[in-house]
Amino acid sequence: MPSGAEYPDGHKSGFVNIVGSPNVGKSTLMNRLVGENISIINAKAQTTRHRIMGIVNKPNWQIVYSDTPGVLDPAYKLQEGMMKFVKTALQDADIIIFVTDVYEDAMAHEATFDKIANMDIPVFVLINKVDLEGQEVAMKRADYWKKKIPRAQVAPISALHNFNVDTLLDSIVARLPEAHPFFPKDELTDKPMRFFVSEIVREKILTHYKQEIPYSCEVVVEEFREEPHIFNIRAEIRVARESQKMIVIGSGGNMIKRVGTDARKELEAFLDKKVFLDLYVRVDKDWRNDESKLKRFGYFD
Repeated sequence: MPSGAEYPDGHKSGFVNIVGSPNVGKSTLMNRLVGENISIINAKAQTTRHRIMGIVNKPNWQIVYSDTPGVLDPAYKLQEGMMKFVKTALQDADIIIFVTDVYEDAMAHEATFDKIANMDIPVFVLINKVDLEGQEVAMKRADYWKKKIPRAQVAPISALHNFNVDTLLDSIVARLPEAHPFFPKDELTDKPMRFFVSEIVREKILTHYKQEIPYSCEVVVEEFREEPHIFNIRAEIRVARESQKMIVIGSGGNMIKRVGTDARKELEAFLDKKVFLDLYVRVDKDWRNDESKLKRFGYFD
């Protein structure tokens, strides 16, 4: 933790952790709140696999936001690791932002909802995607969730269109505890650059492949080397079966070339420098259920 000597009396700091069902817009909200594209966004559910922190700083306060995987009943070890991130986020939260949408009646994991409803810290219930329905529906949903968690602050938002998001900040800051910063004031995230490289490649996999393929892939950055005018990056796409490898590569390598081209363009914008991206595909049999491999990929301690 940074030294408190240079921070004013009454400085506030806290962990503001975002939780909710898959595909309700948590990552879009996270990026809005942080003001940077920290979390990858895709229309497919379960896009977020890790807990990702985004840090916002002002002279008198620091907010450490956390995006978390969508809650679910785990079907395999990878999803158990994802739910561990959610559990940890509930344990260390100073404020919880529970994101739902205008269509959801119940969180996808009842035990997690029950825990949130009974926590003695501030809880915001944000009803996302109100741009898809009228004001009358939004108000009905607000009444519904207020009955579910009476002490929560409930608000309709559209993370995509930035409706009602900016007005949240004052309410969040007001509820932060007094504390010195948890991170240096010039930090934006707790994740290294290699993590964001792997996430950008994985987002292109989510975009270009269907059915089980995106959920069977893990991206491992084997080399990340910066030279004066270029980044040299080598990454492996791990798949669970040989048949998946052939699909990822595509006929004549057309699919992996498409993924590589799109990822390279986004990486060049992200890194503000030319990128040479070398992608390989490797079969890592049943990696989603192998805890030792999942530890290496960062899903378990």
